[in-house]
Amino acid sequence: MKKIIITVLVVAAAIGGIVWTLQNNKKENQSKIDIVSKGTGAVPVKVMTVKREAINVDFAVNGKLAANQDLMLISEVNGRVLSIRVKEGDRVTQGQVLATVESTYSSLDYQAANDALQKLKVDQQRLTSALKTGGVTQSQVDEINLAVKNAESQLAQAKKRLSDASIKAPISGIINKKYIEVGSFAAAGTQLFNIVDVSSLKLNVTANERQVVQLGVGYKVDITVPVFQDETFTGAISFIAPKADNSLNYPIEIKLDNTKTKNKLKAGMYASAEFKFGDQTPIIAIPRTAFVGSVNSGEVFVIEKEGVATLRKVSPGAIFGESVEILGGLKEGETVITTGQINLINGTPIEVLK
Repeated sequence: MKKIIITVLVVAAAIGGIVWTLQNNKKENQSKIDIVSKGTGAVPVKVMTVKREAINVDFAVNGKLAANQDLMLISEVNGRVLSIRVKEGDRVTQGQVLATVESTYSSLDYQAANDALQKLKVDQQRLTSALKTGGVTQSQVDEINLAVKNAESQLAQAKKRLSDASIKAPISGIINKKYIEVGSFAAAGTQLFNIVDVSSLKLNVTANERQVVQLGVGYKVDITVPVFQDETFTGAISFIAPKADNSLNYPIEIKLDNTKTKNKLKAGMYASAEFKFGDQTPIIAIPRTAFVGSVNSGEVFVIEKEGVATLRKVSPGAIFGESVEILGGLKEGETVITTGQINLINGTPIEVLK
């Protein structure tokens, strides 16, 4: 029983101490407020004079260079590899034969399909002539015509399979990787070669809505690559996405002619795109901190009468970092309060801090 009483007394003392501390802090804070109010009775603020100035809208974004075309060539037929005519690092042109696979069966299929077609054409000609004399019916002629069309289709397929036995480069570029060896079996779908075209490179970056409205297809962009610190390359915007991605940024593709650099740039290198817009038309802009609450409120405090804060509605425009364009509601030479708005209402006395 004695322990319970002691415990209750300790808890009560603790609660009492907390209450005393809170009340004491409240008194101290109130005394500080009273000291301020006993002075001028005005809220201290900082201000700026509204003027027109040019805003720097240049920006840079980083990305990774990619090949203009990066193609994985796969086998379309089944067969053993008979020959390989290129090696890794070789430059090839579109249509060049890279390798050959066994074509014995494809050749036999082609010959059989061709023989079948020729026989059907002879029958077609005979039945067509017989139709004129009444020796056959129109139905028989229709059947042989359909058979000829089917045979022509089968011959075209056999010819394609025979042609596919010669593996040809679908694009011009460099053999980046070879996946087959002479004597290996290449089934349909087997990877054969990786061909990369680096005659031109792509740099994929993004821009926000305020930046993208200043860009267009064909816009020239300076590109820097860390491994070539003393050089600046030039690219041009080739694509701007009409729709923002999930992060509300717009994908942009920049093309760079790598032949002008003697192909010194490689796919996979890190690069930075620098967008420069030159001198801009001066605009009225104020700090974001000048707005009451947030930019979306469209409200700021100005000094229309000396020593008094006046709430005013303005029309914010584009946002440039920490500066906000003002489209209406402010004129050059007016004074805007930039800090201290949290303590203000319309008509509050103020004291401008030097």
